[in-house]
Amino acid sequence: MVEARVVLTNKLGLHARSAAMLTKVAAKFESVVHLYGASKSANVKSVLMVMALGVTKGAELTITAHGPDEAACLAALTDLIANNFYEE
Repeated sequence: MVEARVVLTNKLGLHARSAAMLTKVAAKFESVVHLYGASKSANVKSVLMVMALGVTKGAELTITAHGPDEAACLAALTDLIANNFYEE
């Protein structure tokens, strides 16, 4: 299992489009992926669970991945978040 901590800098927070993008990227990998917010967690392959986290700009998140392609999966997700979901 690998994990990374990231800060959400996207000005709109984790809204429908960004949650869908995370889910789409995670779906490309076999690994099981979870996102942890302040008090909740979500399976990243479920857009509804990700949106239910209610994450806003500035929140610190932890992403974990476990599986045969965990490193590549984690790298892809952290890159997406670091680049503000390519929205700005």
